[in-house]
Amino acid sequence: MSLLKDIQQTVQQVAEAISAVLQIETEIVDDEMTIIAGTGKYKDMINMKEEEGKVEAGYLYGRVIRTNQPYFVEDARNDPSYDPSVLIGLADEWAEICAPIHYNGSVIGVIGLIAFDAKQHQSLVSNKLVLLPYLQRMSELLTSKIAEQAALNNWIKTTQKLEVLIGSIHEGIIAIDENGIITNCNQTAQQLVQKDKDELINMPIEKIWPQSPMLEVIQSGKGYIEQEEHYQCEHHDMHLIVTARPITINAEVLGVVATFRRMADARRLAYELTSEPKDLYFPEIYGKSRGLSLVKKQAEQVASGTSNILITGQSGTGKGMMAAAIHSASNRRSGPFIIVNCGAIPETLLESELFGYASGAFTGARREGKAGKFELADGGTIFLDEIGDLPLHLQVKLLHVLQSKQVERVGSNRLINVNIRVISATNKDLEEMVRTKEFREDLFFRLNVIPLHMPPLSERADDIPLLMVYFLSKYSQMSVHSPLDFSPEVKQVFINYHWPGNVRELENAIEYAVNMTTSSLIDIESIPPRIRNASSPLPPVQIGLDQHSLKDMMQEHEKQILMEMLKKYGHGLEAKRIIASRLDIGLATLYRKIEAYQLLTDEKS
Repeated sequence: MSLLKDIQQTVQQVAEAISAVLQIETEIVDDEMTIIAGTGKYKDMINMKEEEGKVEAGYLYGRVIRTNQPYFVEDARNDPSYDPSVLIGLADEWAEICAPIHYNGSVIGVIGLIAFDAKQHQSLVSNKLVLLPYLQRMSELLTSKIAEQAALNNWIKTTQKLEVLIGSIHEGIIAIDENGIITNCNQTAQQLVQKDKDELINMPIEKIWPQSPMLEVIQSGKGYIEQEEHYQCEHHDMHLIVTARPITINAEVLGVVATFRRMADARRLAYELTSEPKDLYFPEIYGKSRGLSLVKKQAEQVASGTSNILITGQSGTGKGMMAAAIHSASNRRSGPFIIVNCGAIPETLLESELFGYASGAFTGARREGKAGKFELADGGTIFLDEIGDLPLHLQVKLLHVLQSKQVERVGSNRLINVNIRVISATNKDLEEMVRTKEFREDLFFRLNVIPLHMPPLSERADDIPLLMVYFLSKYSQMSVHSPLDFSPEVKQVFINYHWPGNVRELENAIEYAVNMTTSSLIDIESIPPRIRNASSPLPPVQIGLDQHSLKDMMQEHEKQILMEMLKKYGHGLEAKRIIASRLDIGLATLYRKIEAYQLLTDEKS
């Protein structure tokens, strides 16, 4: 690569200046024997080759480049070492003085002064001691220009690399000078601020971010990290996380560079880094019973919508799995799925966990404040498990979030927009709680837009064998007796058991059995005692001597059956539904019989 070629215009200007001063023709060639600049006849030969284009051809310039020495040829017309053409009388030059051009320890070209007549010859010969240092100074002039051009090229290259680097960063970047004027920004910043770069450059930072703390950094020289900032600019809301650092030279702050990103993006990143994957799909909810198939079909149908969903059912029926499957099948699947167990968080902490808190909201609060679960769920789904345990005073705040899609942090009066879908779940009778004023009626109707009921395992007898196989496969790998199987007796006991803990209890029972079995066949002795001893026949009907009518005996027998059923399943609404289903009677009929036999003692228990 020819370094002189990169500054050819400057080289030509130097050649013309030398000739103008000395009245002698000038020629400058590079290390590839290309004429870069020249005057007189050499001007017409620019970009052509000298000395056959070969450094080794035995000509003058080739010797200068090879030896790194200057030369003075006093009688060029009679010197074969100058130009072999003198042997046939074709040389036009009378004399020449030339010197190498150095750069970084290498010869990159030759600069020569050539006489073409007696006057120029006389001038060249008489001034040869002065002209050689002069050429060396001209050579230094050219190399300094090359160094300057190289530095400029490196600066341009570095600047371009920096621009590409800044442009490729996913965070927004804005730089301001000591007067608070924007001097640079990247593509992400343009997108977040919603203004083009041409519009942002030379704009005061306060015009887009009023009262920005970046201005304080200019005064104090102290930056800040990951600070939450909120701005409203031309109807555009910006909720940001900002880091600002001063640009300091010789202890003087000359500007500030800020990196920033949307709060929603920061929350999503935090969720992805700290949460385990919870992707779950409808086929992973095992079961083929009519009741489960129906609720799965309903859930799949409403998954793509935006309406709130309330999932009811006993503990252990898979309400959480159904909520996760709905999220995975929705248009929000790429957003977060935030789970909140309203019954597991202490009431004193529940409000700040759900809604977040502002800086200094209470003793022990983080200086920068904290985003609540609703903010973390922005763009995704929030699952409020055990919603029936939510205190009344928080039910009011939850109702406001559902109505306005805005969250107000504890200790703040600023509303934060959230784009969320709410799925709730409970094992309680919310309608009864509404009647007893334990749950707000308006909130119930907001949550219960799409009701889904998870049937208990006692109503899914067809699914028990399927789930037994699934859980056995899941836990049998920990057994030294693998592969395992159930004895026929165990299969029958599991099918007949009423499973008050539902699928969760079934899973735990199989895990217990896998650990307790002493052979490859799980027998009745390996299952939990509560299940092994649960199946007991109803006590025989005691018929007194005074009970003569068939009607009396039948009523007594019916009463005992109901007493045993209530003792076995309980007195809650779900328990009564199970009893009605087992007895093949309507729920209203069951209530009438319970009232008639005065079996209401533990109704609320």
